[in-house]
This record gives sequence, structure tokens and C-alpha cells, in this order.
Amino acid sequence: MALRFPVEPMKAALGALPPASQDHQWAYEIKWDGYRTIAFVDVDARSVRVQSSSGLDVTGKYPELDGFAAAVNASSAIIDGELVVLDSDGRPSFEMLQRHETQVAFYAFDVLQIGGSDTIALPYEQRRALLSSLVEVGSHWMVPAHRVGDGAALFAATAERGLEGVMAKRLGSPYVVGRRSPHWRKVKHRLQVEVVVGGFNHGTGSRSSTFGALLVGVPAVDGSLQFAGGVGTGFDQAQLQSLATTLRALATPTCPFNATPPRSYLTGATWVRPALRALVEIAEFTNDGHVRHASFIRLL
Repeated sequence: MALRFPVEPMKAALGALPPASQDHQWAYEIKWDGYRTIAFVDVDARSVRVQSSSGLDVTGKYPELDGFAAAVNASSAIIDGELVVLDSDGRPSFEMLQRHETQVAFYAFDVLQIGGSDTIALPYEQRRALLSSLVEVGSHWMVPAHRVGDGAALFAATAERGLEGVMAKRLGSPYVVGRRSPHWRKVKHRLQVEVVVGGFNHGTGSRSSTFGALLVGVPAVDGSLQFAGGVGTGFDQAQLQSLATTLRALATPTCPFNATPPRSYLTGATWVRPALRALVEIAEFTNDGHVRHASFIRLL
């Protein structure tokens, strides 16, 4: 049965690079920090329908992709990829993408259907070869390069360029619609940074007796504490219970940050004396100075 709109994309598991002994069995692509997107192209009608990862039709948001159909060498196609915006240094900027003040580019990395015939059962390397001949490079779309083997070198190169990491995809594997598969791995670079705990949000559900997230800051040049966002993952149950006890003992009515945090962080917030330092792992600091994708490691 042929795929039709909407299509739930295949998902990757978070993991490490394959071992060196298996390196030749995997292909590697740069991991782009953008919006996962599926393009439904009808070349005869010269139309493109753009679907978000959640299945929404977002075609109207990206008029810069209107001409994509003219770049596809088939009567129709369903193509998986990522919407990306690059900053002035050539690195993907998720914040610029969210603002959409700069036109996006569609980076195609897989093909699910060509001319009405599904290609998802084909092995990865055959789909990739089809994709390369299917899409002609344009001002707002391209098929980024990939490599077979030597994943460690590409991973190191992405670190040098300040990129998020790589995608490792097993050769011979099919495209599994709507499922998370170990045949695709997200291998990400992470930064470890020191933060000061200045508060916490009350937890819900299984965390109703502990806390939801730590509210953290970093010292500013003038010695004050600058708010840096929330850390809500990385805790085991013992850490949640121990930290909750410690935090309650440090509770204070006075906000320790040099400016009141954004409203989205204030619901159920309790301030604490800034006596605790923590090591956390993050993807990056945003332009607002907030931690992104933060995970707790330990107290210092």
C-alpha cells in the first residue's frame, strides 16, 4: 500500500558510535539541528506539501520551498529531511530557525516514495543513491554528503566545527515508518558546565514529592547570579529525594537571580539560597544565556 500524507517519520535512538570493528557496516551523516520535515512533491502539479514531524501541514510557513518540485527528477516523491537555518559562521542555528527571520533550507536525507512506488523496504544505501539522483541542488534545498565508515573522523570534525554530532545509519537497513530503530543512531556532542542552583519547580506525577526541575544560574561579571534556565533530567530516584530534602532546607523568599526569570519558569517556583553548585551536561547555551537540553550529572 502506497504511503500517503501524513507519514510518521522513522526515529533514531540516542547512542554512541558503533565499535571500530563494525564501522564499515555503517554510514555517517552530519546531524543538523533543525526541524524534521517530510516533503510530498507532485512534480506534474508543481506543488510541494510540507509536513512537520508531528504530522501537521506546515506548507504555508515555508514559501521558500515552493519551487522544490522543479528540482525533483520524478513525477512525484516523498522525501524525508530537515529544515535548517545557518548562522554567519555556517553552523545550524535552532534559534534562528524558530524566529524564521532568515529563509530555511531543506536538507534531504532519505526518500520514502518515487513516482507512487514506496522505497522504504530498500536498503539504506540504495535509497541514498536514489535520493542523490532524484534531487537537484537549489537555493533552498540539497542532499548533504554522507560517508561509509570512518565515523570517528567525521564525529571529530563536527566537534571542531561546533556542530551537534553525527547520525549513524546501518547499511542494509530499511526505513521503518513511525518507529524508533537501533539501525539509526544519534551521536551527539555534549558540553559539561558548572551552574549554581537558585531554585526549583514543584514536581507533578511521580515527582510530586520531590521537584520537577532545578532553576540554575551562572555568575555574571559583576558577581551577581544570571538566570540560565532549568534542568529537569538526569536524576535517579535517590538523587531526587536527597536533593529535595537539601533544597527545602535552603528555601528563601528572595529570588537569588539578578533579574526575575521569564514567566514560564515561575509557576510553582521556590527560591533557595545559592549554596549548591552542580555539574550539568548541555547541548549549548542559547542566545538568551539559557542551557539547552540540560541533564544533571552531580553536585560539586
